Amino acid sequence: MSNSTAPTGWGVWTWPNLVTAVRLAGIPLFCYLLLATEYYWQAAVVLAVGGGTDWVDGQLARRLNQVSKLGRLLDPFVDRLYILTALLALTYIGLLPWLFTIAVLLREATLVTMVIVLRWHGFAPPEVHFLGKCATSVVFMSFPVLVIAGLVDSAEAWAAPVGWALAWWGLGLYWLAAFVYLRQAAGLIRSKHARAHVAA
Repeated sequence: MSNSTAPTGWGVWTWPNLVTAVRLAGIPLFCYLLLATEYYWQAAVVLAVGGGTDWVDGQLARRLNQVSKLGRLLDPFVDRLYILTALLALTYIGLLPWLFTIAVLLREATLVTMVIVLRWHGFAPPEVHFLGKCATSVVFMSFPVLVIAGLVDSAEAWAAPVGWALAWWGLGLYWLAAFVYLRQAAGLIRSKHARAHVAA
């Protein structure tokens, strides 16, 4: 939940956190439907709704003035968990190639390393920008479409090209956004070194 207003407390019992908790409950439901049943359309719907409503809790927090520390931590965690769960589940059943999965995981590892380095230098992580949000949305939108393409025979003709177009285009945007974040991080670190050099 991105908001310029600093949260005033943990605020566990809020409507935005309830929405986030419901979204979190959709992850095991998606896995069950996909891996243990043949309700593939339902699995795709749960995945699309759970991941595609990531903006709802943020909007509620701002409109109801219920921004909380827990929400700031839980919301991005659930977003990332949806992506990683869908990525690994679809790879496990053969709907995604390992090349695609490794590329996404490597990008995530790169950004985690960047955040650690920034923290070590005394900086907060860069603000999420539009390109990053757009890239994440496109990558995620491909997952429910690929579920339908790979497991619902009657939908393969239209779902496969749409799903793969979203997946590969999204992956490109995903890495482009990562390079923007890395450039921002490098600029912050260079500016710190430059100030230290001037002070010396």
